[in-house]
Amino acid sequence: MRKAIFPGSFDPITLGHEDIIKRGIPLFDEIIIAIGVNAEKKYMFSLEERKRFIEETFKDEPKVSVITYEGLTIDLAKKLKANFILRGLRNPADFEFEKAIAHTNRKLSKIETVFLLTAASTSFISSSIVRDVLRHGGEYEMLVPDAVRVQK
Repeated sequence: MRKAIFPGSFDPITLGHEDIIKRGIPLFDEIIIAIGVNAEKKYMFSLEERKRFIEETFKDEPKVSVITYEGLTIDLAKKLKANFILRGLRNPADFEFEKAIAHTNRKLSKIETVFLLTAASTSFISSSIVRDVLRHGGEYEMLVPDAVRVQK
């Protein structure tokens, strides 16, 4: 069974995340979207909100599930018997950052990281950009799945 973890903070999930997950569905038997919890980080959305946004976005996709976790992603992968970590790449900076993590994960475990390039139409979108647009009362709806709707 090809089981992948797609880790991130998803604060909030964006159309870029959604695209990577949808394109990963045919590649894997199961994709577990793993929302990492970092006590040092200040989030715009609560863990429950972020989980609800993702669950609603993928409610009709039986291959996709959503969990939360703390600690190392490779420890979670071992616990869940996942063979792969799925990651999206938007630009060269993402590649360099993700490459270092992938090499470290391979050194610490046998897990493989699978990279998918983001679609050109979503490559500019990041959660931090969405949060900035939200903070300033801008039109964020074209950057996120329909499930992400907030009061401005």
